[in-house]
Amino acid sequence: MAVKAEHKSSLELVLKSILAGGVAGMCSKTAVAPLDRIKILLQAHNKHYQHLGVFGGLREIVHREKFFALYKGNGAQMVRIFPYGATQFTAFELYKKLFTNLLGSNSHAAKFLSGAGAGVTAVLLTYPLDTIRARLAFQVTGEHVYTGILHAAVTMFKQEGGIRALYQGFVPTLCGMVPYAGLSFYCFENLKFLCMKYLPGHTCGPCPRNTGGLVLLLPAKLLCGGLAGAVAQSFSYPLDVTRRRMQLAMMNPDTRKYGSGMVKTITLIYRQHGVLRGLYRGMTINYLRAVPMAAVSFTTYELMKQLLGLDTGMKIT
Repeated sequence: MAVKAEHKSSLELVLKSILAGGVAGMCSKTAVAPLDRIKILLQAHNKHYQHLGVFGGLREIVHREKFFALYKGNGAQMVRIFPYGATQFTAFELYKKLFTNLLGSNSHAAKFLSGAGAGVTAVLLTYPLDTIRARLAFQVTGEHVYTGILHAAVTMFKQEGGIRALYQGFVPTLCGMVPYAGLSFYCFENLKFLCMKYLPGHTCGPCPRNTGGLVLLLPAKLLCGGLAGAVAQSFSYPLDVTRRRMQLAMMNPDTRKYGSGMVKTITLIYRQHGVLRGLYRGMTINYLRAVPMAAVSFTTYELMKQLLGLDTGMKIT
């Protein structure tokens, strides 16, 4: 009976983590969907927007394609992001237990490996939907190639080489996910610990479950999440650009050269556009979207954990 009760409790914890992670992912991506779309258009040098900046591009989208075009591709994003967020955060909790037992509770490597493993696991399960979302977001009104998620998937599968087409850019995504997810979770966990240890009077409050532990206040959650996202994006961004160019390569005959491998794509981007205008193109907008996205993601997850009774608070000694 005790074993059955323990199994039920573990299953309940996993299901609650899945719900918390999925909601966190959906909230964070919806919050920055307009910035996500203009980032994709700028990264891949869309002919209608490549001469514009962030805010000029957003104005042009509204002028050319109307307000809701800011959220083009967000439907596919939501289909993808719930399982992605659910998998990422749940996997992080599971990996954290595993690596903490192996390496110790204060191990920096355990935090980084837990985050990296969580990111890689989530990408493996949801990558085709990210490719489809990028294709839909790249389309401009009046020049549509795809009518929706299913049509995009079927068309790519039939015309671009089967399942491989849905995984264009997968290698740079995995390579970029290790530093991005690893650093974002690592930074958030450490920033949270530092706030609780050195600034509890300003950043923490008692746990709602009255366990004697502390939880971060909402502004502190947002700050820690935003800083974690900024640090992680700074290191992984060139691989994000590479992924997008590979995902969108078949959209235009002039860009098909970008779909033939990660190293070749990075080399082409560098030779044609350099570092700042190529590998880091759209970095300004990426900070504008990555910081609030990470802030909302981590904050929503922490709040959902408290709401679902998963967070018992942290005791700092």
